[in-house]
Amino acid sequence: MKSKLEYIWLDGYTPTQSLRSKTMVRSDFGGKLEDCPMWSFDGSSTEQAEGNDSDCLLKPVAIIPDPDRKNSFLIMTEVLNADGSPHASNGRATIEEDDDDFWFGFEQEYFLINTATNLPLGFPENGFPRPQGPYYCSVGGNNAYGREIVEEHLDICLEAGLNVEGINAEVAAGQWEYQIFAKGAKQAGDEIWLARYLLERTAEKYGVAVDLHPKPLGATDWNGSGMHANFSNTAMREAGDETVFNKICEEFGKNITRHISVYGADNDQRLTGAHETQSIDQFSYGVSDRGASIRIPVGTIEDGWKGRLEDRRPASNADPYKVAAAIIKTTGEGLG
Repeated sequence: MKSKLEYIWLDGYTPTQSLRSKTMVRSDFGGKLEDCPMWSFDGSSTEQAEGNDSDCLLKPVAIIPDPDRKNSFLIMTEVLNADGSPHASNGRATIEEDDDDFWFGFEQEYFLINTATNLPLGFPENGFPRPQGPYYCSVGGNNAYGREIVEEHLDICLEAGLNVEGINAEVAAGQWEYQIFAKGAKQAGDEIWLARYLLERTAEKYGVAVDLHPKPLGATDWNGSGMHANFSNTAMREAGDETVFNKICEEFGKNITRHISVYGADNDQRLTGAHETQSIDQFSYGVSDRGASIRIPVGTIEDGWKGRLEDRRPASNADPYKVAAAIIKTTGEGLG
C-alpha cells in the first residue's frame, strides 16, 4: 500500500513565517516517525536560501495521521541547512531545555476572513456589524459566523490525536479560539503548528482565509487576537508559596524586550493598554487581571499557590516555539 506523507515546515519570510508543505508518496510506510526520511526543498523559493545554493533539509520531528486524506500522514519538520545545522528560521531549535517539566497551554485566537471582501465573516461590505458583546461564546445565525469550519477543524484535530482542550467564539464577529495543552515545549509548538495547518486547509475548502494578525481591524474598538501562554513547571505546581510566583513575575518584568521580540509582529497594534491588554512597553501582573501582562489565575491561589501563570502578551501570529523558549529561560532565571 502506498501512503501520502505531507511534510510541513515554516518558511523564511519575515517578520512572520508562513506554513509550507509538500507530499511524498511512499510504499510500505511503517507509520512511525523513524520511518520518515529526511527530505529537501528549494529554499530559494521560500526566502531560506540563494538560488546558487538552494537546498535546505526537512528533518521530521512529529507525525500524526491526516484525517482528511486517505492513507495519509502529516509530518511536522524542522528546517536545516545543507550541512545539517539548524537554519536561521528554525524556531524549534531555539528551545534549549525541553522535557516534561514545563507544561504549556496555548490559547490560539484567529479571524476567519471572507476572501471576496477581505473582512471577517459577519462583517458587511460597508461599515461594521453590531459592537462587541453578542459574539463571545455565542450561538445563532446573527452572532456566530463560520461555525461549520470551526467544528470541522475541531473534529479532525481530535481525530488526528492533537490535544485540543476546547474551542469558543471570541469577542468579535468572525473571531474564534482553540486551546491546546502539551507537556514539553517542543510538543506544544508542534501541536499548535499542526493545528494551524489543519485550520488553514479546512478553511481553504470553504473559500475562507485564516488571519493571525494581532489587530486585523486596525485602530478600531474591536479586540485583537492573541495566543495567551499558560505555563507551569514542577516548582510552580508544587510550590504552595506565593513568593515563588512573585519571583517569576518580577523576572519577567526585567526582560520585557526578550519576550516582546518573539511575541509576534505588529503586536504593538494590539498591546495598547486597551481591550484587555497591558501596553507593550510596560509590565504588570495581578490576580485575575486580564489587563495585566501576566495574569495569576484565581485557581492557582485557591489551590494553595500551586498551579500556573498566564502570559497574555503573545500575539496570535507568534511562533510558539520561540514563545516557549523565552518563557523557560526567564522562569529559570526567576527561580535562580
